[in-house]
Amino acid sequence: MTCLIKGCNFVLKNIPHEAFVYQKDSDPEFRFQTNHPNIFPYLLVNIGSGVSIVKVETEDRFEWVGGSSIGGGTFWGLGALLTKTKKFDELLHLASKGQHTNVDMLVQDIYGGAHQTLGLSGNLIASSFGKSATADRDFSKEDMAKSLLHMISNDIGQLACLYAKLHCLDRVYFGGFFIRGHPVTMRTITYSINFFSKGEVQALFLRHEGYLGAIGAFLKGAEQDNPNQYSWGENYAGSSGLMSSSPELCPTQRARSGTFDLLEMDRLERPLVNLPLLLDPSSYVPDTVDLTDDALARKYWLTCFEEALDGVVKRAVASQPGSVDAAERAEKFRQKYWSKLQTLRHQPFAYGTLTVRSLLDTREHCLNEFNFPDPYSKVKQKENGVALKCFPRVIRGLDALGWEDRQLALVKGLLAGNVFDWGAKAVSDVLESDPQFGFEEAKMKLQERPWLVDSYSKWLQRLKGPPHKCALIFADNSGIDVILGVFPFVRELLSRGTEVILACNSGPALNDVTYCESLIVAERIAAMDPVVHSALREERLLLMQTGSSSPCLDLSRLDKGLAVLVRERGADLVVIEGMGRAVHTNYHAALRCESLKLAVIKNSWLAERLGGRLFSVIFKYEVPAE
Repeated sequence: MTCLIKGCNFVLKNIPHEAFVYQKDSDPEFRFQTNHPNIFPYLLVNIGSGVSIVKVETEDRFEWVGGSSIGGGTFWGLGALLTKTKKFDELLHLASKGQHTNVDMLVQDIYGGAHQTLGLSGNLIASSFGKSATADRDFSKEDMAKSLLHMISNDIGQLACLYAKLHCLDRVYFGGFFIRGHPVTMRTITYSINFFSKGEVQALFLRHEGYLGAIGAFLKGAEQDNPNQYSWGENYAGSSGLMSSSPELCPTQRARSGTFDLLEMDRLERPLVNLPLLLDPSSYVPDTVDLTDDALARKYWLTCFEEALDGVVKRAVASQPGSVDAAERAEKFRQKYWSKLQTLRHQPFAYGTLTVRSLLDTREHCLNEFNFPDPYSKVKQKENGVALKCFPRVIRGLDALGWEDRQLALVKGLLAGNVFDWGAKAVSDVLESDPQFGFEEAKMKLQERPWLVDSYSKWLQRLKGPPHKCALIFADNSGIDVILGVFPFVRELLSRGTEVILACNSGPALNDVTYCESLIVAERIAAMDPVVHSALREERLLLMQTGSSSPCLDLSRLDKGLAVLVRERGADLVVIEGMGRAVHTNYHAALRCESLKLAVIKNSWLAERLGGRLFSVIFKYEVPAE
C-alpha cells in the first residue's frame, strides 16, 4: 500500500499531463490536467483483483478507508465462466463489441413511459443481467462481457463517489491495471460518478495507472539515494504512449498485451521548482497552442517536423566526423522519430497534451538515445568565434549613438540576433546557402515598425524612469544571438544600475546556448569590455542554468538554484527571447513583475496565423495589474 501511494504521488508530481478526465463525445476524448503544485488531498481507487480505496492527505499520510471484493478479478473470473475466454484483454475486446441492452433490464423496461415522473432516464440500467433470467434464448459473449463490464464499473463508480463525499474530497484518481485506457470502462465510471455526485466529484484517470506499485517499490528501494531530492522527466523516446480507443486505427499496435509497454523516466541532476515570479502557479500553462485540440495546427506541425528530419540527420552525422557508426546511428534516430510522429498523427494524446514543445522535446530525447547529445556543437563553436570578433565594433557603434537611438538599436540587435535559429527552416536554408549572411543582413530582414506586436514606446517610456533592481534574462541561441544581441542589452542594463541574471539551458538543444558555453563566452567578452568585466567580478552579472535541455521554456520546472537567486536578488523584470520560449511557450504567461517577451517569427505558417508574415516581430512589454 505504501508503494502504491508513493508511486501515485510520484507520477502526479513528475509527469506533466499524467491525469486526465474522459469525455465521451469530445474529440479527442482525453482532457489532460496540468500538474497542480498541490496534489493533496485526494482519493485513490485502486482496481486490482478487488478494489482498495485510500484517502491520501500528504506525502506520508494516507488511510485505507474502504474497498470491495468486486473488482478486476471479478470481471475476469465471471467473464471467463460466461464466455470461456481466459485472457483479460480479449474479454475487454469482446465487451467493446457488445450491446448490453440485450442482457440488462433498463428503467424503461420496468416503468415504461412513467420513468419521467421519477426523474430518471429510461436508458439507465435498472437490473444488470435482468433480461437473462426470463428470456428463453442464448446471449452472445460480446453482450454478456459488455453487461458485466458495465455492472462492475458502475459499482466501482458509485462506491468511489460515496467515499469521496463521505471524506469531503472532490478528486478521485483511478489506479490498478483494470482500466487500461479502455473507453467503455472510463465512460461508465465517469458517468456513474457524475450521476451520483451531481457533478461535484471529478473522476480522473492516469496514463500510467498500471505502474504505481512498481514505481513506488523502486522509490522505496532507492530510499538511501534520497530520490525526493531529484526531479524526474518522462523520456518520450523510450516510453510508449496511451493507446487509441479505436481498435481500427492502428491494428498492428493493438496486438500487444497491455495498454502500456514501457515508461522511461530520466533522473534530472537538479531539483526543479516553480519560478517564484509566476502570478498563479496553479493556473500556469506553458504552451500557447494545444495541438491535441487544434487539428489544423497539428497537421501543419507534424508535417513541418517530418520535413525537417533530413536536415537534423545530416547535422547529427556532421557533428561527429570521427565516428565510424554515426551514419548508422543517425538512420536509427530517423526511423525512431519518424515512427513517433506517425503514432502522434493517429493518437495525438499518446503522451498527454500534444504541443510544439513536446514535439521538440521528443526529437531531443530520440537524438540522445542514439548518442547525438549536441548535433549543433560545431555550428555553435564557429558562430561564437565569428560573433566575438564583431563584438567590439558593435559596442563602438552603439556607444556612439544618442540615448534614445541606442535603446532602439539595442532592441533591434536583440531581434536580429534572434533570427539566427537553426531550428527554423526558413533560417537554416538561408544560413546553408549564404555563408556571408550576418548580423547586418539579419537586421534588414526584420519587419519595419510598427511591429506585429509592438509595445516598444511603452518600454522606452519605462526606461526613462528609475532602473530595475534585477533583470532575469532567458537567452536563446548561441553565436550572434547571445553575443551581439543579448550581451549589449545586458551591458546597457548594467550601466543603468540593474543587476542581471542570465539564464541558459543546462543541456544542449538545437543551437541554443548552454550554461557551460555562456561561461566561456562571458569570459571572452569580459576580456574586451570593462563593463561586463567589473559586473562579473562584483557579482552584478550572474550566469545561471535553467535546469532545462529544451528549445522551449516551462517556468514551472526551473532549476532550484535559479529560483532561490531570483528571490534573493528581488528580480523585478523578466526578459524572455526567442520563438520557442516566448511564442510557442509563455506567450500568455502572467508574471508578478514586468516582463518583456520578444521574438522574430521565422515560420511563415505561424506568422500568417498571427496575422503577419515571415520575420514579423513580437515585442510584448507587460506590466502586472496593480
